[in-house]
Amino acid sequence: MKYNQNSRILQITEKTLIIGVDVASETNYARAFDYRGVELAKLLKFNNDNNGFKTFSEWVKSVAKQQQKQQVMVGMEPTGHYWFTFAQHLKDHQLKIVLVNPFHVKRSKELDDNNPTKNDRKDPKTIAMLVKDGRYMEPYIPEGIYSDLRNAMETRLRLVKQLNSIRNRVKRWISIYFPEFNRVFGDWEGKAAIVTLKEFPTRHKVLEKGVEGIVASWRKEISRAVGVRRASQLVEAAKISVGVREGLRAAQNELATLLEEYEMLQRQYERTMALIEELAMQIPGIEEMLKIKGVGLIAAAGFIAEVGDITRFEHPKQVQKLAGLSLKENSSGKHKGQTTISKRGRKRLRSLLFQGIMPIVAKNNEFKELHQYYTTRPQNPLKKKQSLVLLCCKLIRIFYTLLRKGVAYDPQKMMSDIRRQELQEAA
Repeated sequence: MKYNQNSRILQITEKTLIIGVDVASETNYARAFDYRGVELAKLLKFNNDNNGFKTFSEWVKSVAKQQQKQQVMVGMEPTGHYWFTFAQHLKDHQLKIVLVNPFHVKRSKELDDNNPTKNDRKDPKTIAMLVKDGRYMEPYIPEGIYSDLRNAMETRLRLVKQLNSIRNRVKRWISIYFPEFNRVFGDWEGKAAIVTLKEFPTRHKVLEKGVEGIVASWRKEISRAVGVRRASQLVEAAKISVGVREGLRAAQNELATLLEEYEMLQRQYERTMALIEELAMQIPGIEEMLKIKGVGLIAAAGFIAEVGDITRFEHPKQVQKLAGLSLKENSSGKHKGQTTISKRGRKRLRSLLFQGIMPIVAKNNEFKELHQYYTTRPQNPLKKKQSLVLLCCKLIRIFYTLLRKGVAYDPQKMMSDIRRQELQEAA
């Protein structure tokens, strides 16, 4: 997986037919050009379905035959999810797929006519010209288990967002209608707390049930012993509750709806996590990743889901660039700007690494010692966040080595950075 401008340009020769496609939800537009930017055919309009894809394939074959082109390169913008099916069709027909940055399309569309107009005829040409100049990237479309794992991790992320939303809405409900509930139960997601919210969520319901009724309801759902003391605390809290007392019927219906949705999402989450574990454990090297103290299944499986097949990378710096953790500097003349990370690449991978590195630093002695060293070293000490970003890059190198070479994690090699610096100072 190389990022070399010359190698991209050299792939386009006199025998290359460049197709620029503006992909949309229903109707797509395509234009054909040669390596010099000369248009070779009329604009093609085709639907985003099976018949439309067949029309496109026939049109490409006709133009390639007429213009005596031996290879075809189809460029497009990764607009949402609309390009997935079209890319699959191109892949099935052995047509080379490349993607251009939508930001580049937006910035370069005025080069031909000095006009910011955007339309279905103009965009395919702009895309094709970017491809002609080698300003494209070859997409990685996961296959097999990597595709399944990425889809499963996307499902998990969606469920986590929905569960967090439900949790916040339940907390809001409690704060409005029964704020004293939080004094009795530290966490509303406990078994006894959920039974309470289902059967007697308001102060009136609690007082109607009484201590004995509350304990009886708890024991129907909870096998372990449930104390009368907590039930008494709940009744006392209900007596002095300052919760809103109007609209309780609709409020109870709202809470019941939230709890039903919460339980459904929990079942979906557990099923998804079981699938993620099943898929992840089939990938060579995952067990070695999990042996690192502080690395959990989510961090390991999420890394593999976002990166895909590690063998497509020749160096861990390529993975670092994919995560948007490569450094960028703004300097001009005598001015030297601040160096920061690029944040260009897979945002989800960058977020997963940063969220995963914090528990690792807290639990793993090697990472903790490195973090301490980076933030307190005499020369060029880093801020805490800078150190965490640097450790994210270190974690990428470790994961890359474990997955690519199949070796075991070695804490001694992990600490080599500090020792190398000590040797340099001694020299």
